Amino acid sequence: MPTRRMPNVGSDVSTRGVQQYGSLMARFTPTDAAMTFERAPQRPVYIVDDDAAFRRAVERLMRSVGVTAVSFESGPAFLKAAPDLSDGCVILDVRMPGMGGLELQKQLKLIGFKLPIIVMTLKGDMETAVRAMKGGAVDFIEKPFDDEKLLDAINEAMAVETAPVHDRESREAARRIARLSPRERQVLDKLVAGRLTKQIAYDLGISARTVEVHRARMFARLGTRTPAEAVRLAVLAQLAHAHDGSPVVDPPGDVVARALPK
Repeated sequence: MPTRRMPNVGSDVSTRGVQQYGSLMARFTPTDAAMTFERAPQRPVYIVDDDAAFRRAVERLMRSVGVTAVSFESGPAFLKAAPDLSDGCVILDVRMPGMGGLELQKQLKLIGFKLPIIVMTLKGDMETAVRAMKGGAVDFIEKPFDDEKLLDAINEAMAVETAPVHDRESREAARRIARLSPRERQVLDKLVAGRLTKQIAYDLGISARTVEVHRARMFARLGTRTPAEAVRLAVLAQLAHAHDGSPVVDPPGDVVARALPK
């Protein structure tokens, strides 16, 4: 199958004047995520982002896998259309002028909007990611990201609507986090709060090298490779405890509650 060059759909909209879309995205090739789209019934993807170049890039990516994409340039524009939408999923940028993504989430919840939402955050903005998932988003992805990561997130979001996948993921996340040692839980706590390695070392009174060792062990126990993946598990685990009413294991590691602003 011929390949197609795609722009970087995950470029940070706040740095559009510095980065150019056309030079940052790898060549698009068929992937497992793309093949999943080809096998599954196609449902629309709604893109909510004020960056026109980003919207066009995602629209082209969706067309390449046979999915209809519908774009909205602002939160109010999507909110107006939302009551008539009954299928698909939403890709939502949290940083938009006027009504931002988190405020839009609140308004959608008030009108009983049920479609799964994937939020897009800046790399390292864990606090916003936590708030978005606590607000009902099924997942978050950090900018910049590639086509494979976006397709994977959309596939999983579509599955959430058709099966209790999110509940199962939450319970599995809670089981994984329960395996961590107290120190590894503390490191995860700090990652969720957006702290860097040297800051974590200062907070815990240990060396940066020791933090890296604990973080590596934590990733291994959780089966994750990046801080963002670990944070996602932390949020899912907290949602599992909130859903079944069980206490969070090891209170000092209550990662989500301490990451949110008072």
